[in-house]
This record gives sequence, C-alpha cells and structure tokens, in this order.
Amino acid sequence: MKLTTIIFTSFLILSCNQNTKNNNQMGIFDKLFGKKESTEKETPKNYNQEIEKTSEMLDETIFWNIVDSSVKNTKNQDAQERFLVKEIEKLTPKQMIGFRLRTDKLLYDTYNSEMWCAGYIMNGGCSDDGFEYFRNWIISRGKDTYYKAKENPDSLISEFVEGEEYYDFESFWYVALTAFENKTGKELYDYISDDFKTNEGNYPNFEFTWKEEEPETMKAICPKLFEKMWN
Repeated sequence: MKLTTIIFTSFLILSCNQNTKNNNQMGIFDKLFGKKESTEKETPKNYNQEIEKTSEMLDETIFWNIVDSSVKNTKNQDAQERFLVKEIEKLTPKQMIGFRLRTDKLLYDTYNSEMWCAGYIMNGGCSDDGFEYFRNWIISRGKDTYYKAKENPDSLISEFVEGEEYYDFESFWYVALTAFENKTGKELYDYISDDFKTNEGNYPNFEFTWKEEEPETMKAICPKLFEKMWN
C-alpha cells in the first residue's frame, strides 16, 4: 500500500514538472510567434452593410419624438447635442440620413422674411449663416415651438430667457452627421440622393418686408419680440 502511494506521488510530481516545462516552452513559443491576447479591445469601426443613397425623410413623428425627448431630458445645448447623437445612433443608416433631410425640409419651410425678422430682433442682427442657426434653434425647441413660430414668428416670445445672448444652435444641424459617422465610419453627405431638393441650395427667393432702418416695419411683424428685445 505504501509502495503504491509513493509511485503515484512520484507520477504526479513528474507530471507537474512536465507541465511547467511545457508551459515555459509555450511561453517562449508565444514570444517568438505571437499569441492572441485575451484582453478585450475596442472593435475597429467596420460597417459592412451596404448603404444606398436616399432622398427619403425620416417619419415626422419619429423625428419630433427624438427632438421633444431631447428638450425634456436636458438642460443645455451641449447636453442636448449629446442626447440627440445617442438617440440618432439607434436608428438605421437610412433613418439617420432621413433625420438630416427632415431637418433640411423644416429649415426650407421657414426660410422667409417674417422669420428672418424674428431672428434679427432676437439676436440683435442676423446674417445668412446666423439665420440658418437661428432656425435650427427653433427646430431644437420642439414640435410645438416650431409650428407656432412657423405660423407666427412673434410666438417665439415664449422662448425668451432673461440674460440669453444668442438664440441659435449651429450644432443641431450636424447631429445626424455625427451619429452616422459614429455608427458607419462614413460621411452622411455622400448618401443624400441628388433628387432631394428642399435644402439650402434651393431656397426660394423673397423680398424683405422689413428694414432695420425702419423699426416700425419690424415691430409690425413681431410686436412682442420687438417690444421686449429690440434696443
């Protein structure tokens, strides 16, 4: 019985030594030829699914649900921008493109003299680019604010904030582009179909119905904004 125990113990010792030797040899082998690391690394961005060009806007209900949710769940534009990007990333690439196209359509529909008057009063002046950023800000405030302003720009008095210097949101225009690149590694602009026409390159021509040097013309369009904000 004792002899059997001694033989078995010796066998275990030899096996352990052999395993240690093999492990050491494998260590050298791994150093020479490389070993697949077990630690997790961030997967390189590689979106393999085919993306087709589109001129289809995102369903308006989905669009406004995202925007309205961003208004309710954030307290400043930086936070709202991050929220929007994360929510848009949940969409399909086609829907992401559609989010941008829907934004462009809403901008197109508010490109007029009366809205520009409101932007001019609220920001103490309003360049071409400034007018784009102003209307992006209006969209970013949600569905109700947008459609009320579209009907009557003077309704934006409800968005007046004491001490606020500017009413614009340039980054809102780019949230879909950022989300699209984050998810696909590609440029969203490359997938907008040429037949999409309601964008800044096709804005209608119009004549201004007001003049800064004639304040009464501005007051006639946006009396509440003028009284509250025009110096």
